[in-house]
Amino acid sequence: MHASEWKIGAESVRMLELGHPWIIADTYTKRWPTGQAGQLIELADGQGRFLATALLDPQDRIVARVLSRERMRLDRAWLTKRLQAALELRHGHADLGDTTAYRLVNAEGDGLPGLTVDRYGDYLMVQIYCAGWRPYLKLVTQALGDLLAPQGIYEKSRPQKTRELEAVSDTKSYGRLLAGTAAPQRLEVRENGLLFLVSLEQGLNTGLFLDQRKNRRDLMSRVSGKRVLNLFAYTGAFSVAAASAGAVQVTSVDASPGYTEWAKANFGLNRLNPKRHEFIVGDCQKVLADLGSRGCRYDVVLMDPPSFSTTAKSRFTTRGGTSDLVAAALPLLSANGLLIASSNHQKVDTAEYLKELRRGALQAGSDLRVVGLAGQPEDFPYPVTFPEGRYLKYALCVKGS
Repeated sequence: MHASEWKIGAESVRMLELGHPWIIADTYTKRWPTGQAGQLIELADGQGRFLATALLDPQDRIVARVLSRERMRLDRAWLTKRLQAALELRHGHADLGDTTAYRLVNAEGDGLPGLTVDRYGDYLMVQIYCAGWRPYLKLVTQALGDLLAPQGIYEKSRPQKTRELEAVSDTKSYGRLLAGTAAPQRLEVRENGLLFLVSLEQGLNTGLFLDQRKNRRDLMSRVSGKRVLNLFAYTGAFSVAAASAGAVQVTSVDASPGYTEWAKANFGLNRLNPKRHEFIVGDCQKVLADLGSRGCRYDVVLMDPPSFSTTAKSRFTTRGGTSDLVAAALPLLSANGLLIASSNHQKVDTAEYLKELRRGALQAGSDLRVVGLAGQPEDFPYPVTFPEGRYLKYALCVKGS
């Protein structure tokens, strides 16, 4: 179909000229011809001038994703070139010493909007975040197989209503094998020299958040001889990092008994005795109140909650929830202790997030100073023209004496 049929409005033209890769549905896109998800379209301005080639996804709010500023075909040669560029970026810029689990393709950050590929040992995990990629899944799988010869390639599907599913998702299978041989149900991978179990089939997530790798390594340099409290511990990756780096005691809190057992297994895998540390299954706010009433004190308190979580008793959201959590945690932190607060919520930017920390500190009547602010590692790049790509916030704060 000719470019003149896929005209975009002045606002979209401006965003595109500023380098943003998304076309958001509006009155102009409503006039587009009926197209199929995965169709390549040529975007044009009001005068019919060609602007970019994009991947159509007519049912989505992001109705098209820009693949190139030139005319192109989404074939094996084009895709292989993009994948090779992504591999070279990791090879040249990411510190992956003693690590076999990391991101190979970070969607917009690697010029493949809506598509991510993660490496877990000898296996690859593909995730598609828009229906436009669905028709090309076989092409993606073949290109990855040729370039990297993995033992197997999986796809983990992203259901729409992840919030409702979080409470029941640990055992449901969202992953499926696309090519090669099946991975063990719990696959062993390395990160910063430590071992972790991941699940490529079960659960919404694999059990290891790869974007926190550098932050876990940073934590290891700060915890020797310290008492550490890890809230929303999930499968215990931060807890394992702390315990292996010489923390005298690590207390891990999570609402899921399944994830807590997984965390203990991760401890065992690294020859750390889980019995020397504390694992608590429960709602973090209630557990904080309980630990406080018992007079427990910590030198490091870490909180990395999901953007949204729903337990039987309570709901957590980053906006508003963070300040209450900080206020509840600060009384348990020793003077000059370290509060580490992290969020992966894309819609809350760093300035807003720091305001949440400020509210929590004021609520608790504590002095809190930021000594470090980190984000995602080099294998999670984002274009400067795409602020949404900078989603991870990791704030290191010191409590006043």
